[in-house]
Amino acid sequence: MSSRPAVSQSLPVQTQFQSCSAPLASAVAGSLLAMLATGGWAQSSPGAPPDARAPQAETVYEPWRTDRFYLETSLYTHHFHYDAAHVDKQKLILGEWNITEQWLVGASFFDNSFGQPTQYVYGGWRYRPFEQFQPFYVKLSAGLVHGYKDPYQNKIPFNHSGVAPGFVPSVGYCFNRFCSELILFGGAGMLITLGVTIP
Repeated sequence: MSSRPAVSQSLPVQTQFQSCSAPLASAVAGSLLAMLATGGWAQSSPGAPPDARAPQAETVYEPWRTDRFYLETSLYTHHFHYDAAHVDKQKLILGEWNITEQWLVGASFFDNSFGQPTQYVYGGWRYRPFEQFQPFYVKLSAGLVHGYKDPYQNKIPFNHSGVAPGFVPSVGYCFNRFCSELILFGGAGMLITLGVTIP
């Protein structure tokens, strides 16, 4: 008998709470929907600032631009003038360190045009002349050459002491981590190479 008044008193409180919470829930839901709609419009709007869309741009993977080391070997040699003493297998082993994207240092070991073991230590500069064709580059290197000995000592200029200055121009193209170069060695001939960049 004593429990009925307690129940009868709690019913108005519960009803009052429900009547207050319903408008509040409607207001919160409406605010959330408005925020979502505004955010979606801002992301899809073509007039949004470039900075707002920048994080969505994909980064192009270019290891040939960022890797620090490069290893290379020779594939094909062609001499411009015939000489029975010429050797067309240079057995090139070349290593480069990219100090920056443009500046580099390197060393190479190979058989010269007459089959003599030869070394070339150098510094170089790489230039990408075409903005829309970045994997293509021009490379110029200069350094010291050692290995041209009698009877071919005079086949390379200024080789009086067994060490001569060298200047080597080349062009190259990279795909992912693989690069190929066409190298001119003076007026004697050209060399086609294949190499790989290393992080």
